[in-house]
Amino acid sequence: MPDALRLAIGTLTRIPVPAPGEVSRSSAGRAMCLAPALAAGLGLVCGLPLLLPGDGDAALLLAVIAIALLAWLTRGLHLDGLADLADALASGKPPAAALVIARKSDIGPFGVLVLVLSLLLQVAALAVCVDQGEGYLALVGTLVLSRVALTWACTRAWPAARPEGLGAMVAGTVPWLAALAWTLAALLGCSLLLGPAGGIASLIAVGAGLLVLLTARRRLGGVTGDVLGATIECAMTAGLVTLALTLPHLG
Repeated sequence: MPDALRLAIGTLTRIPVPAPGEVSRSSAGRAMCLAPALAAGLGLVCGLPLLLPGDGDAALLLAVIAIALLAWLTRGLHLDGLADLADALASGKPPAAALVIARKSDIGPFGVLVLVLSLLLQVAALAVCVDQGEGYLALVGTLVLSRVALTWACTRAWPAARPEGLGAMVAGTVPWLAALAWTLAALLGCSLLLGPAGGIASLIAVGAGLLVLLTARRRLGGVTGDVLGATIECAMTAGLVTLALTLPHLG
């Protein structure tokens, strides 16, 4: 198994793999380029409960199971990043102090609020997609889109906010063309599988991720591991909510 694939699986999931023989910025960049493909695999597995028949309350239950399975397979890593970034931004502190808050192991009230609201939005939106008969594809598609946003977070547009950590390892390692290629592929795939709603969701999801990155650069000076996690979660949430609102009309 290539080192980049081992690094991608070991960093972004809880699936046990042998440690990579080399961990460098080059291999980290290749690992981030593989993230959307890895996300597709996660979606195919975590979405299996959504293939069961269900509507109404059953659809909500199936959505909860799928999101819970996803959180378990990713070790809740991205959710933790979302909560930490929320606490840092809500503090109103200067960048250096806000970064210290983000690194603390505990989660403050604002982080809890954002985390709960994000999960509620994901579950509710996914349940609507299940009711529309598109729950499985919706989960797979938005998972891929969230990792497409991650590839943009690792381009040269976004510097590292601190000299160490995951953000410093991957910042600027993904070529623009790779991020653009993944974006176009995801846009085309979602449009083919989910119709116009899928195309709109693609643009909204990646746009939401870029908004998180813009905020992080302005408030913190760049990206960190927490910013990467928040980018993933916000992109996925935005994509699911967009599908839930558009599928009944455009699906």
